[in-house]
Amino acid sequence: MNHGTIFMAAAGSLLVTGAATAGAFQSLAMTTYTGPRSGAPSNSVTYRLYANLEAGARIDAVYGNSQGDLLIGTANGASMYHNSNGGPTSKQINSNFFPFVPSLEWDSYVSIGALYQNGTPFNANNLNNVGIDWSPFESGGELFSDNGSWFVTPADAQGGELAGQVFLGQFTVVDGVGNPYDLKGQINLQGKDANGDTWNEIGATWMGSTGPAVPGIGALAPLACIGLVRRRRRG
Repeated sequence: MNHGTIFMAAAGSLLVTGAATAGAFQSLAMTTYTGPRSGAPSNSVTYRLYANLEAGARIDAVYGNSQGDLLIGTANGASMYHNSNGGPTSKQINSNFFPFVPSLEWDSYVSIGALYQNGTPFNANNLNNVGIDWSPFESGGELFSDNGSWFVTPADAQGGELAGQVFLGQFTVVDGVGNPYDLKGQINLQGKDANGDTWNEIGATWMGSTGPAVPGIGALAPLACIGLVRRRRRG
């Protein structure tokens, strides 16, 4: 398995009334999994999306609302892989099945902190969701919401950063150009900083969503990372 980390950009944000400045949020990042993987679709790349946070910060919700849509989809003719034994969130990803159904490990799904149903790397997975129609996403279309969220409570350990990151989702893309330009979208985030103050980030995205396609993974292999970019609107 080839495994590399590509750091992505944070888009401009809009400060939400009553929320602390989103200094806790630094950027989005993706870890890529390529090459031979037991059960993975051919010509596929798996991306794990993370939020980079300051020490002691956490994420409680990923959402879409009237201030900013939540959208995750594919581009460049790529398609999103979904496994019939999985589901749209980490609560449906039973890692005990991986030895029997290896393809399940590469399902596309969302989360906060916990990789799987058992809570790894935490002791439990208490992820919830409200207001999201998962049907288009599970059928290979876009994950979209302008009035929905997946979330944990502030008491759930899985929202806290580990080594400065919080896991937000896994997306396996088939038949694209082979880099994050195959994924398009933006997300909104809410959490607490190290002081316990609430922060919001509206319209966070990754570099692949903000420009045209670039050469595939083979051409990018010499680059360990793409430099962080950060733009912010305050209001």
